[in-house]
Amino acid sequence: MRIYFVGSHATGKTTLCRYVSRRYGLPMISEVARAVLAEMETGLDALRTDMDLVAEYQERVFARQVAVEKLHEGRFVSDRAFDNLAYVAEHTTNAAAMMNDQRFLDYMKWVREGIVFFLRPHQSLLKDDGVRAGVSWDSVLRIDGMVKLMLEQHRISYLPIESVSMQERVRAVEFVLSRCGLGLTDSGETKPRSRARTIPPVPAAPDVLRASIESWPYALVDGGDHDA
Repeated sequence: MRIYFVGSHATGKTTLCRYVSRRYGLPMISEVARAVLAEMETGLDALRTDMDLVAEYQERVFARQVAVEKLHEGRFVSDRAFDNLAYVAEHTTNAAAMMNDQRFLDYMKWVREGIVFFLRPHQSLLKDDGVRAGVSWDSVLRIDGMVKLMLEQHRISYLPIESVSMQERVRAVEFVLSRCGLGLTDSGETKPRSRARTIPPVPAAPDVLRASIESWPYALVDGGDHDA
């Protein structure tokens, strides 16, 4: 059970990730960028002015994300996945090398087998997170577009979360996870739903996501032109 929340910065990924971690008792993989930034003993100002340094930083962030996921042996909820590659394309010159690396291609296949929620941007959520350079609406839209491009390019099934309402976001997430067989015990711990309660049997995660999008009874789009 691998669950990912992907998207640009300032879209509420961490909030939903924490909710799912507590609600379903899953280990949470927090954003690794801050830890890597501290280990390199550098800051945003240095990254903005040193192309070699920012390239090294983004390569370390990606490698750390992969390594941490492997430690959890396929059972976790993660605040991000391949997202930092969108920032590589935005801020460095080594995007082609990283995206054509076999490690990246293998990782995208790994993510494809998980459950992916794609959080779309809203100006009301925009704030400086202390890590990403250029926290502006235009920057957020560019990163959002790049993340969407990678999802489509690598044929990763995902559920877009468009609403800014936390209640609607939670309903969407819980609906999909219930369709994927993730239930709760009386004590709040997660357990797979039995076949008797899941009719018909739950298919593979990508098919579940497609079915969920088609049958989801609540409107996830709030009418904003977030693809502009």
